[in-house]
Amino acid sequence: MSLIKRNENWLPSVFDDMFKTDWLGGTTNVNNIGTRIPAVNIHESDENFIVEVAAPGKSKEDFKIELDNDVLTISAEDKIEKETSEKNGKYTRREFSYSTFKRAFSLPDTVDNSKISANYNNGVLEIALPKKEEAKVQAKRMIEIS
Repeated sequence: MSLIKRNENWLPSVFDDMFKTDWLGGTTNVNNIGTRIPAVNIHESDENFIVEVAAPGKSKEDFKIELDNDVLTISAEDKIEKETSEKNGKYTRREFSYSTFKRAFSLPDTVDNSKISANYNNGVLEIALPKKEEAKVQAKRMIEIS
């Protein structure tokens, strides 16, 4: 089931949910007009999950990252205004654009929510989701028989 809130007149579609659901249970807003959906890579290691969001041209202040009931939500918005003016200073046309995106991921029980961190560098937002100690891969060991 999708985490996106539907309009009252929209009938849910199993196929729509299937194609909009991400690997960790996240959803995209692919049907919303005026939205751009950044590419997301998710990497798992023995220690953590790393979520990489491609968002060039933004600053770290543009992002909003929330954690609510084991759902990680990443969002950002852009507001761009351009003014065109005549020589006497009166503008005849004013152009603006607005874009937003929102991605939501259901986190597995193995993530230590208290240690989540984020970093934005060279157009990539990187969110580290450390695993709980008991969820990490344990080294192989021999057990003695008593």
